[in-house]
Amino acid sequence: MIKIDKKTKLTREILAYILLTIGSILFAVGDVMFVNPYLMAPGGTYGLSNVLNTVWPWKISLYAICMDVPLLIIGTWILGPKFGIKTIVSTILIFAATFVLESVWGYDPVIHDGAISQIEGVGMVQIPHDGGWFKPDYFLNTVLAGLIYGVAIGLIFRSGATSGGSDIISMIIHKYTKVSLGTLVMIVDGIITLSTLIAFGDIRLPIYSILIIFIEGKVINLVIDGMKSYRTMFIITDNPEPIRNYVINDLKRGGTCITGSGLYKGNERKMVYVTLNRSDMIKLRSVLHVIDPGAFVNIMESSEILGQGFRALPEE
Repeated sequence: MIKIDKKTKLTREILAYILLTIGSILFAVGDVMFVNPYLMAPGGTYGLSNVLNTVWPWKISLYAICMDVPLLIIGTWILGPKFGIKTIVSTILIFAATFVLESVWGYDPVIHDGAISQIEGVGMVQIPHDGGWFKPDYFLNTVLAGLIYGVAIGLIFRSGATSGGSDIISMIIHKYTKVSLGTLVMIVDGIITLSTLIAFGDIRLPIYSILIIFIEGKVINLVIDGMKSYRTMFIITDNPEPIRNYVINDLKRGGTCITGSGLYKGNERKMVYVTLNRSDMIKLRSVLHVIDPGAFVNIMESSEILGQGFRALPEE
């Protein structure tokens, strides 16, 4: 296993938890101050909690934690210990930040066209549990909500945590079906999004909720350096053994070591070919300067990975 300086490791862990904390707080801000007042539900347990919070008044955070904790337990039982300590910390931090924010701020919107009034008017929306009314600016609010959500979840991913929540349902179904995980996530989030139409009867709500999800996804990619789900790494090195050990022992992944020769001098070189998910790619990239500072690395986006350890090869 690769040994990293204790001070460097500690610094990385501190930075990871700082990112995790900021991301969790931003997520709560986006949900309580932008999404909930507009009666939207852009997927996830907190999206469903927004609907429940309006239909049956109870704190968003309490609804969400009552779903997140059982999902984490069931997910660990069925899928194994995939959810690390950072995911658990993230769940707790988002719950705490949301609870404090909705207790202190309430559910007043930040974006509105005119002052909040106690008198209902044409085209006005009632603030959940507040009794006040406001003129909504759906488009601007949706854009800002998507940006905040995207930055928040991007920072949480960068910290090494996962989103957990309703994604666990998709992961469990994926284990027992041939449906891709991405498709299942879309289905689960789509059902949650459509719940706003059933609960409130306004077709704009699921449409704007879907727009939030779209913006959020784009921003997440920007936050994590434009990475897709998987990246293929070509690492040309004179010292492949430490890289091999790190990939096998630390990342628990496989790869291929290819022997070639340089065009300029014709010297024999080794190339490590490995395809990793987003999180593992970040880990390997961050330690390469310790393993081999002189390595040449080419990282490519991989839109579809088939074979052992990834999606099964199609039968037809």
